[in-house]
Amino acid sequence: MRIVLAGGTGFIGRALKQKLLSAGHEVVVLTRKSSAGAKARESFVAWDGRNTGEWAASLDGADAVINLSGENIAAKRWTPEQKQKILASRVDATRAIVNAIGLARQKPALLINASAVGYYGDAGNRELTEARARGAGFLAETCESWETEARKAERLGVRVILARLGPVLGEKGGMLSKMLPPFRFFLGAPLGTGKQWISWVHQEDVTGALLFMLEQGDLSGPVNVTSGVPATMKDFCRTLAKILSRPSWPPVPSIFLKMLMGEMATIILASQKVLPLRLLEAGYHFRYPDLSAAFAAILKENA
Repeated sequence: MRIVLAGGTGFIGRALKQKLLSAGHEVVVLTRKSSAGAKARESFVAWDGRNTGEWAASLDGADAVINLSGENIAAKRWTPEQKQKILASRVDATRAIVNAIGLARQKPALLINASAVGYYGDAGNRELTEARARGAGFLAETCESWETEARKAERLGVRVILARLGPVLGEKGGMLSKMLPPFRFFLGAPLGTGKQWISWVHQEDVTGALLFMLEQGDLSGPVNVTSGVPATMKDFCRTLAKILSRPSWPPVPSIFLKMLMGEMATIILASQKVLPLRLLEAGYHFRYPDLSAAFAAILKENA
């Protein structure tokens, strides 16, 4: 298959690109960054993530498009300007891709567009499947706008999958890269009450699930991409501490995090117990459904 990949230079995108190439697919990476040294069956096309330009021709005749574009939600404190950047980076890129699909003579059959479990808002202890309505808050509203833009491709006869990703665990990026340093220096602790649910997923299962979606001819709409075994923040930290042979101290109070991070503390304090019901029903088998095994594999890679 010829796959057009937007966001192919990010934490998930780099890993996905390698998986696609290893599986024998041709990959066209849309990128803002200058790229050199392309491998066999790999090419780079410049785009600004916002406007429909010459890069749009690369979608003509492609089998599928995978869009992982978006500003890192944890990169900076959420000022009004940063919140607008987070929203626009997702909506504008998705709109540009859908517009490019509309211009293609031979349209791709499938658009896999990233979204996030932030769609469900802070849901306490409730189990969340794809049937759950949108929650409240900035991230939930952002995800809804993002998904609405992607769904416009359905009017063009394109099947759309909305991949709602949980916090991704892997080397050199994601949630774990921010939590490892304090634990390694004997300073690790749960953040907030410790009772909030984290619907984590190993990076290998994110890329595995996305490849799986390419092969499913009848899968569409929202698909949760989480391990299926959520953990509370307290258990998450306790497991990480055990793997590292480090202590896990009493929780850091929520009020301190809110003072330090402002509204961005929502990322840490919101509780989301998300289940990948549609992936499991479709027959996907997780490589890392166990948190201890996921941590052990990642830390071995970083050793």
